[in-house]
Amino acid sequence: MAVFAENPVLKLENLGKRYGADRPPVFERLNLELMSGAYVAIMGESGVGKSTLLNLLAGLDEADAGRVLLEGMDLASLGDDERTLLRRRSVGFVFQAFHVLPYLTVEQNVALPLELLGVDKSERAARIAGMLHAVGLGAAARRYPRELSGGEVQRIAIARALVHRPRLVLADEPTGNLDPRTAAQTLALLRDQIKANAGAGILITHSKAAADTADRIYVLDAQGLAPLVTAP
Repeated sequence: MAVFAENPVLKLENLGKRYGADRPPVFERLNLELMSGAYVAIMGESGVGKSTLLNLLAGLDEADAGRVLLEGMDLASLGDDERTLLRRRSVGFVFQAFHVLPYLTVEQNVALPLELLGVDKSERAARIAGMLHAVGLGAAARRYPRELSGGEVQRIAIARALVHRPRLVLADEPTGNLDPRTAAQTLALLRDQIKANAGAGILITHSKAAADTADRIYVLDAQGLAPLVTAP
């Protein structure tokens, strides 16, 4: 019996982006393949295109060269509505600025992705309770973000990003507003939850300490994406 390898969660093939034909590329020839359970960090100087790359991975922008394959689907081949549905189902976002809704309780914030996907009420309640327990906020379900610390609010963002069990998690400087101790705890939580959900994750960061929590570190520049090589 033939054995087939698992398909990558995410695959970049010679990806390139430029803004205007008369301008140099933001980057080109980006290649990357992530399988389930992979968690990588991408570093790079300011202005090198990290935010542009995230937009391409999420299908919010279109590449000028190459392809982004998410769960085997070429994002460029999908219409706007199809990309929106794929993003809603298969991608989770964690941002530096948290982006939780202050007028909703913790559990109501975490419920949002499930409501958008039409998950039924009983399953929704079970998933929310399980995720809040996993991130240590089970006792805070009925509280509001303003009543919590910065680290706790970032945990809401992580729970919301993961509750619908996305195949790909994109984290953009998720601990930039946190103190070092809370940042370390938050990064460990993010990593553990991505792997527990058998997804793949990309951490965008300027911090080498944050990047060191990933399985592998890549450096982005105009020439491409290369593994970080450190001295022995």
